[in-house]
Amino acid sequence: QVRLAESGGGSVQAGGSLRLSCAASEDMYNQFCMGWWRQAPGKQREAVASIDRDGVPKYISSSVKGRFIISRDNAKRTLYLQMNNLKPEDTAKYYCAAGGGCYSLGIAFGDSGQGTQVTVSS
Repeated sequence: QVRLAESGGGSVQAGGSLRLSCAASEDMYNQFCMGWWRQAPGKQREAVASIDRDGVPKYISSSVKGRFIISRDNAKRTLYLQMNNLKPEDTAKYYCAAGGGCYSLGIAFGDSGQGTQVTVSS
């Protein structure tokens, strides 16, 4: 059974937008915090954003603040990441996570999906 399944990645030009989705199993979706983290080739993991069970955003990386928005839809048991004004430095594989911490790299230490690639060209 797939517990976290990301979708919505793709290739866009700088300034464009994408919305990532993460369909979650019930046990994953009920974790206190869910979030997104990313990793670019040759770089360390970077926490992007997190949100708690009540839909309150808990963390947003300074590198994406003002451009990315995290949200969730309880009826669909789905986590989202709306990414606007994308920059080439946002190019990475994005992972949905649940059950880790709510802040910073703690987000990345929960269960994660297989990831979805985002490529931003200049």
